[in-house]
Amino acid sequence: QVQLVESGGGLVQAGGSLRLSCVASRSIFNFNVMGWYRQAPGKQRELVATVGPGSRTNYAESVKGRFTISREIAKKSVFLQMNSLKPEDTAVYYCRARVFSEDYWGQGTQVTVSS
Repeated sequence: QVQLVESGGGLVQAGGSLRLSCVASRSIFNFNVMGWYRQAPGKQRELVATVGPGSRTNYAESVKGRFTISREIAKKSVFLQMNSLKPEDTAVYYCRARVFSEDYWGQGTQVTVSS
């Protein structure tokens, strides 16, 4: 079992920045993929960014050039640096870890971007 705890969400004006953190309950060394997803009211959960083997990253088109995902194994953490935030980035952001064939999710952190 893996517990994931997100933090760093909040209210920010358009154009501002936030840094989300996700800490795992155990070492992430052998995690296949870690990533961030988001869900806005009335919408389906969608991929934001992932980091996998060899630190290979993948981003949704809507956040490319603005968001950066990173991973620090020693801190058992994955981060999402969000710059140039837009009102349409408003959502609950979830951390996800895939460990072999198991998926684990955090409880989510709210990000609200005001115009």
